[in-house]
Amino acid sequence: MSLTDINNESRYLISTEEDELWGLVVTSVGSQTISAKESYPPSSHPQGYFFNVDEGRVLSEYQLLYITDGQGIFTYGDSRESQLITEGKVFFLFPGVWHTYRPFANTGWKEYWIGFKGEVIDRIVGEGFFVNQAPVFNIGLNERIVDLYIKAFDIANEERSGFQQALGGIVMHMLGLMYYRHRTRDFVDENMINKMNKAKVIMREGVYENLSAKEVADRLHIGYSGFRKAFKEFTGTSPAQYMQELKLNEAKLLLTTTTRPVKEISYSLKYENPEYFSMFFKRRTSMTPVEYRNIGSPAKDEEERMPE
Repeated sequence: MSLTDINNESRYLISTEEDELWGLVVTSVGSQTISAKESYPPSSHPQGYFFNVDEGRVLSEYQLLYITDGQGIFTYGDSRESQLITEGKVFFLFPGVWHTYRPFANTGWKEYWIGFKGEVIDRIVGEGFFVNQAPVFNIGLNERIVDLYIKAFDIANEERSGFQQALGGIVMHMLGLMYYRHRTRDFVDENMINKMNKAKVIMREGVYENLSAKEVADRLHIGYSGFRKAFKEFTGTSPAQYMQELKLNEAKLLLTTTTRPVKEISYSLKYENPEYFSMFFKRRTSMTPVEYRNIGSPAKDEEERMPE
């Protein structure tokens, strides 16, 4: 389907009990263009979602609305906080939260939306993602996200067996891209980006060293506090946590591709002692190193006996 074909089109979707077991179902998907000075919502607005912009509404589902042209206003919550909406912004509607929105009369706007619900998104939100912040995400104009809306509309239009599962995957892709682009939107210093990428290389190459975050900062000729702050903004995790994950991944690889004793792997990765390594490994994977090796490798080292 072309971009023109999806203009001013919407689909309302059914879901079965089996679909709901998947954990995420899509309720509607569509797009519409609002011309300058056109009333909003227009008469063509989906009947099931028609609302009075002065009174607002409360939904029983989540929705992602992506604006690719024009400007408008979005107001939400008990505090009636308002945000300017410009092209390249997504606003995330939550179930049970009052809201209203409309394009400016002198600009109109182009909107894409998709509605969804389920245990998967409830869990993601419950874990703290997308909360404690304004539900407006500045992700910029992104052809990949537009393509996802169009693909979702194509799949919804066909309603073939398994379409809800495919649509659920598209929603998760959208959420991931939205979260990623929003988190990295302010990180535009190319010199600093290069330094953060170099830091990751230094850490990866130093996985068998007892390397500290301060030593990495020194190699990059950056102050430690500034490096730690920039690295966390860029990657979403601290340098120390990042290095621990690298060591954990290397340990997993060694456990499943070699017969080296756990004690030797522990010392080679510069853990304090084998017991600490085993406790850390179990805390992160819910398995001891020996259990992980036995599951992940067809070869089992019968001679290896580590404290559980």
